[in-house]
Amino acid sequence: MKKLIEQILKFGVVGIIAFLIDWGILNLLVGVFHMHNVIAATISFTIALIFNYFASMKYVFRHRPDMARWMEMAIFVFSAVVGLLINGLIIWLSTYGMNKDAFITQHAEYLLRTNIGKLIATVVVAIWNFIIRKWLLDDTHTNAMNRLRGHVLSEEELEAKWERSFSHRLGMWSIEHTPKGWK
Repeated sequence: MKKLIEQILKFGVVGIIAFLIDWGILNLLVGVFHMHNVIAATISFTIALIFNYFASMKYVFRHRPDMARWMEMAIFVFSAVVGLLINGLIIWLSTYGMNKDAFITQHAEYLLRTNIGKLIATVVVAIWNFIIRKWLLDDTHTNAMNRLRGHVLSEEELEAKWERSFSHRLGMWSIEHTPKGWK
């Protein structure tokens, strides 16, 4: 349980830094350069994602010896694309149907709504990212989740469960199908 909490905290720190990068670039592009919010969000999200990948794989998740690096990257890209779509949709919805007769200037309202949408999108995407990456990328298959459910598996039962898991089978498949010369 302690390892899971520590991992969630590390994920949070990396996520906060990535959010600050994302949010800063988003506000620069929308606020200063008057770029469309979904285009700006796509650019800022992508830049923050690059940071997030390297920081997450170095500080949060451990490399699994039963998974090829190319599969790690493919899973990370897949989860990022889904996250980007969620992010774009929520930001688009945040400014959909803006009142043209707003009391404050339209640009200020647009920026405010974009930022509210970004905050909501950040929470939703962070939850999505942690769940998918923990499930498919992490090498810390422990009894922590079973303890939360009130029962603990023996080491043999835990290993057997891991061997049957989709994550392990996907990892083994990726090693077996790694092109020659790739590591």
